[in-house]
Amino acid sequence: MGNLLCCVQVDQSTVAIKEQFGKYQDVLEPGCHCLPWFLGFQLAGFLSLRLQQLDVRCETKTKDNVFVNVVASIQYRALADKANDAFYKLSNTKGQIQAYVFDVIRASVPKLNLDDVFEQKNEIARAVEDELEKAMSAYGYEIVQTLIVDIEPDEHVKRAMNEINAAARMRVAANEKAEAEKILQIKRAEGEAESKYLSGLGIARQRQAIVDGLRDSVLGFSVNVPGTSAKDVMDMVLLTQYFDTMKEIGASSKSSAVFLPHGPGAVRDVASQIRDGLLQASVDR
Repeated sequence: MGNLLCCVQVDQSTVAIKEQFGKYQDVLEPGCHCLPWFLGFQLAGFLSLRLQQLDVRCETKTKDNVFVNVVASIQYRALADKANDAFYKLSNTKGQIQAYVFDVIRASVPKLNLDDVFEQKNEIARAVEDELEKAMSAYGYEIVQTLIVDIEPDEHVKRAMNEINAAARMRVAANEKAEAEKILQIKRAEGEAESKYLSGLGIARQRQAIVDGLRDSVLGFSVNVPGTSAKDVMDMVLLTQYFDTMKEIGASSKSSAVFLPHGPGAVRDVASQIRDGLLQASVDR
């Protein structure tokens, strides 16, 4: 119906190419246009001005001989003021862009090691964008942005890289565990040393208190009972303690007892040995 009335509609974000008898005439903006077909006017086609995206997957090799697939995302659009160039000069826009992307990536990546490719992907994307901008501007296209969205090494290489990272993390974990065990052992040893030191102090003070108590008892008994000597008092104290100990051993049914000779002569020998030990300790002190 539009052709019969010589009217043509051009949608928003689109331009139309107007020809007369097969020769380029003009670029039609969005809206309604009159094309009298009987005068030889016709539409050659439409050209979208919308932003378009092309994903290009390129296989190449790095400097350390690792094959990788580099995926580049190209965002581009046709320029309205160069619509005739974009329409007539290129028959396969996507194929042309893909060829330039292949050329730049395969010229840049082989100069880098695999790790450097990951680190310098922004520089690779910038090189691709600069090359495309220079080439495609002559054909009426603008390169809006270029992104390196993925870098995929060979599956065996990725598995090896993961194993290397896993081994490194396990080594760090083992070192941390060993350091923790070392600290634990040091703290445990320090605690045991402190415990033994305090236990020794307690035993020493206990023995000192016993010696002081016996000394006070001997002195007090000698003062209150004239004619007694320190030896007599010590014999009596030791004999009293001996019988108290025997009483406690006999009162307990579950005690593990070591019986010593308990005759009068044996008691005198034990008393003599204990007294000599205590007196020697007092002299040393």
